[in-house]
Amino acid sequence: MKRFTKEENSWMYYDWANSAYSIIISTAVFPLFFKAAATNAGISPSDSTAYLGYTIAIATFILAMLSPILGTIADYKGLKKRFFTFFFALGLISTASLAFIPSDQWLLLLIFYTLTAIGSSGSNVFYDAFITDVTTEDRMNRVSSRGFGLGYIGSTIPFLISIAIIVLAQNEVLPISTTIASKIAFLITAIWWGIFTIPMLKNVYQKYGIEREQKPLINSFKRLGKTMKEIRKYRALFLFLLAYFFYIDGVGTIITMSTAYGSDLGISSTNLLIILFVTQVVAAPFAILYGRLAERFTGKKMLYVGIGVYIIVCIYAYFLETTMDFWILAMLVATSQGGIQALSRAYFAKLVPKENSNEFFGFYNIFGKFASIMGPLLIAVTAQVTGNSASAVFSLVVLFIIGITILMFVPEPKVDSSHTISA
Repeated sequence: MKRFTKEENSWMYYDWANSAYSIIISTAVFPLFFKAAATNAGISPSDSTAYLGYTIAIATFILAMLSPILGTIADYKGLKKRFFTFFFALGLISTASLAFIPSDQWLLLLIFYTLTAIGSSGSNVFYDAFITDVTTEDRMNRVSSRGFGLGYIGSTIPFLISIAIIVLAQNEVLPISTTIASKIAFLITAIWWGIFTIPMLKNVYQKYGIEREQKPLINSFKRLGKTMKEIRKYRALFLFLLAYFFYIDGVGTIITMSTAYGSDLGISSTNLLIILFVTQVVAAPFAILYGRLAERFTGKKMLYVGIGVYIIVCIYAYFLETTMDFWILAMLVATSQGGIQALSRAYFAKLVPKENSNEFFGFYNIFGKFASIMGPLLIAVTAQVTGNSASAVFSLVVLFIIGITILMFVPEPKVDSSHTISA
């Protein structure tokens, strides 16, 4: 395989930049910070887990409703980068703002967390769609997987710095409170995210799109309506979206709710942060490995493998009792979480018309985001009704089984390597 081009590398480094948000804000530090703030306010652990689940559901619902509309408008030449930049800026500013919100204002924390989630996920809609602009179909598995691999590697650096500051503060080595240490982690995330997004802003451009026309907003809604009516005509694409809807729900829920679940099991914050750090380290080579194995065995077969691992994860999660159990669970997740997301992105990119990539990635996002509503809501409702989230985690296995069953009917995309990319 030829060396990666400047456009490919610049695109992949946004995974490196944005993954700091994913691990520190979405998965590790903020959920623990919020649960501590909620506990201090007299909220029970199960209720605080539920409130976090509801917040994730609200944020994903908002973005799911916006994504197809914004994606359709962004298919006009020259607009993709503008939309990407707007959502990136929203996420960056909101993340930095978390550091300045009083820790006793738990509701305000959730509001700004919602804004960070909309900014991060919104920028990813357009970032994912840019894959059709930066590489060719025969290189998509490798490029997408390497992007996720870089993301895991890159996220470990600010995460390790943040863990060190928090642990040193907890052990009174640093003369600051754990609250201040967590807020420093939020600022580190924003700085890292901003600096390493510069290559993406500088070197990646929209190559495919439709020509601008009069009344672009009205015409965008017309095109969106037409696509919604005709999407079943794209049989392979429609079936893949349906399969993706189910299996990615379980993936996203396990990622976003893992620390809250671990905390409810009684695992200490320090142990959770260390486990998540090691998970990122282990996930990096496995994400790249999935891309290489997909070139040998096809992306679809490797998706089967990834979904199969997650089914095992859901079953094992039901029986968790000790910190060692959580370690085993985390390592299982690490083997497949990056690979399944990377290959899903590449698989879908091969199915979509390039000039309408934003519009179709808007549907990709809406299916993913609406799926992400189900999982957290299931966790939230079950946690409140039963006082035990283990049963809800176990129930996610049904979603993976449905997803893999539908995926069996999706044909392999035809790979086109006829067009070239700039060096």
